[in-house]
Amino acid sequence: AARAAVELMGGMKRFVRPGQKVVIKPNMSFPAPPERASNTHPDVVRELALMCREAGAAHVAILDNPLASADRCLEAAGIREALTNVDGASVRMIEDPSLFHETDLVQGTILKKTDIMRPVLEAHVLIAAPVAKSHSGAGVSLSMKGMMGLIQDRIVMHRLNLAETIVDVASHLKPHLVVIDATRVLSTGGPGGPGTVIPAGTVIASTDMVAADAYTVSAFEWYGQKYRPDQVRHIRVAHERGLGRMDWENLRVQTVTV
Repeated sequence: AARAAVELMGGMKRFVRPGQKVVIKPNMSFPAPPERASNTHPDVVRELALMCREAGAAHVAILDNPLASADRCLEAAGIREALTNVDGASVRMIEDPSLFHETDLVQGTILKKTDIMRPVLEAHVLIAAPVAKSHSGAGVSLSMKGMMGLIQDRIVMHRLNLAETIVDVASHLKPHLVVIDATRVLSTGGPGGPGTVIPAGTVIASTDMVAADAYTVSAFEWYGQKYRPDQVRHIRVAHERGLGRMDWENLRVQTVTV
């Protein structure tokens, strides 16, 4: 499904050129197995890495900043094991402060600077690969919220204004490609679960992170009911600030069944 979704976008060669460094940002910061849907499914991450290598990527780094023990997260999530035999790919948790670089967020309205992982700043291509899940603070955690896993200090964002600062970070960390893993949707209990898991069997791809997140909100139930994208504050703010479009129904949407 992940491959089919990317093929609908024109294939990975549209985004990755030979010799480029690629960063894939999944969710893998909870010590939970794939069926709990708090982390991106290992098979989705593996397929994305394989497609990047097929397109000629020199190296594919799968990165996150864990919210629990890095080793426990990597073992439980299954992503490190899934990538074991993928040549030219690595799975890393980055916590060392020396591996972050203070960066100005030129379009930030509240958060004006933050420390971003150096490998992300050095990469040619950034791919967001979040799992579709609820979030007790932000409502949902999708591609925009997932960019928080590439910075060092996330606590300050909660202290300031979470919705606005999510958009501040996303205004700088703009993925070239978004692939949302909605094979299982954590509809309640996010971000870590356990909670209600919807077996949706879906993968959503877009070049517009706002549209991808908005479509995902519209496509599934959250907390037992349906929501509009404009009811999720950071999606609405991102749309208003011109980072992308939440009116996905006015965009071209293609579907394929595999």
